Amino acid sequence: MDEPGGVSAEAPRIPVVTAVAVVRPLGIQIEAVGTARARESVDVTSKTTNTVVAIRFKEGDLVRKGDVLVELDSAEARAELEEAQAALADSENQFRRGQDLFTQQALSISQLDTIEATLKANRARVSAAKARLDDTVIRASFDGRTGFRRVSVGSLVNPGTVITTLDDSSVIHLDFTVPETYLYVLERGLEVSARTAGLPDREFKGTVSNINSRVDPVTRSIVVRAEIPNDDGLLRPGMFMTVTLYGKPEPTLLVPEAAIVPEQGKTFVFVVRDDVVERREVRTGKRRPGEVEIVEGLREHEHVIIEGTQNVRDGSRVQAELSEPAPSS
Repeated sequence: MDEPGGVSAEAPRIPVVTAVAVVRPLGIQIEAVGTARARESVDVTSKTTNTVVAIRFKEGDLVRKGDVLVELDSAEARAELEEAQAALADSENQFRRGQDLFTQQALSISQLDTIEATLKANRARVSAAKARLDDTVIRASFDGRTGFRRVSVGSLVNPGTVITTLDDSSVIHLDFTVPETYLYVLERGLEVSARTAGLPDREFKGTVSNINSRVDPVTRSIVVRAEIPNDDGLLRPGMFMTVTLYGKPEPTLLVPEAAIVPEQGKTFVFVVRDDVVERREVRTGKRRPGEVEIVEGLREHEHVIIEGTQNVRDGSRVQAELSEPAPSS
C-alpha cells in the first residue's frame, strides 16, 4: 500500500550480526587414549645361581649406568680364576721353552702346536673365569630409577629371579592407536598433548617419534608412539592417558560455528551482500571449538550471519552489524 504522496512503504530491515569467512591455519585433531611407558625398562636379574652378600642400592634411588646394585658370593669364582691364571702361567712358560727347543731342533712342530693349543685353551679359561667373577657383581645397565627390592642379603637367587626393576623415565614413551583412516595425517614430529586423571591440572606436551609399520587387521588401527619429556618425574610407566594429536596446520576457510544452519540433512549459511540475504548450501569439514571449515559453497571475505539466522530467509533485506573487523588471512 502506498503512503500519502505516492511514496511506497519500505519493509523495515532485519537487524543481524555478521562475521567474515577467513582463511586461517587449521590442522586436524585426533583424540585417543594410550599407556605411558618408560624409555628403557628392565627387570634386574642374576645370570647364575648364587647367594646375595651385599645390596648397594635403596628403593627408588636414581642410579647411573655401571653403578653396583647387588653383590653375589664371589669366593668360588675367585678360586676358579686363580686356578685358571696359574694354569695359564704354566702354559706360557712351557710355550717359551718349547720355542727355544724348536729353534734348537729338539722339538717337533707338532709338539710345539700342541703346547700352543694348550696355551690358548688356558687363556680362554682365564677369560671365562673373569666373566663368571664379573657376573657376581650386578650393575645398572643404564641411568634410571630403581624399584622395590625383592631380595635380602643371604637370599639364594637363580637365573631369572627378579632382584629389582630399573626404569629410565626421563622421557616417557606414550603408545596410542589411531584409526587407519587418519594414516594420511601421521608423520614424525607432529605435536601431541596428553592428560591423566592422576594429575588433573597438568597438560603434558610431546612429539610423535615413531609410527608402527603395520596396521592391525582386526581393529584397523595403527600404533603411534610419542615422546614426552618427564624431567620432573611426575609421569610413571603404566599410566593411562588421554591424547590429542595435532595434524599439520594447513590454510583453511573458517566461519563461526553459529553461522551453520542444518536443515533436512543439509547444511546452509546465510550470506549477506549489499544488505540482501542469500541462503546458500555449503559442505563442511574439520571443526575446532567455535569454528567450522567450509570445504565448498563459500569464498573468503564473504559475510555470513551469526546472529539472527532464525529471522531471515532468502532475499530478506537486513541491517548488518559486523561482529569484528575481518582479520587478515
